Amino acid sequence: MHKSFFHKVKVYYEDTDAGGVVYYANYLNFLERARTEALLVLGFNNKKIKEDFGAQIIVKSCNINYKISALLEDELSIRSWVKSTTKTSFFMNQIISRGEEIITEAQVHLVFVNNFGKPIKIPDNLFQDFKPYFCDTLNH
Repeated sequence: MHKSFFHKVKVYYEDTDAGGVVYYANYLNFLERARTEALLVLGFNNKKIKEDFGAQIIVKSCNINYKISALLEDELSIRSWVKSTTKTSFFMNQIISRGEEIITEAQVHLVFVNNFGKPIKIPDNLFQDFKPYFCDTLNH
């Protein structure tokens, strides 16, 4: 069984439209924060990955499905786990929920690239630290 990362978010006024509904693009910000916090759980951050490995993690694609709206002052939970991986990238599934209600589901394709934007192999020690969070591993 794979592990999941969890991150909590509170919806502030700045996240919403005039009606108190979260603006659709802000869900991407919530998902990004959760992925950044997942790295921190493993003892990494984006700056450290750049300095130690000469790499960055970029979003190649994001498939997001909005189920119901999050509202002003909602307390949201974001669950993240790695669905699959290749030598240079991984797919992370993320679910934003309010209590038991699923607000949004997303699958994000993340790629490790060098300073020139070319895909590179995921560093072995980072791959090993992420392994317990993999649901299904492909060809690493």
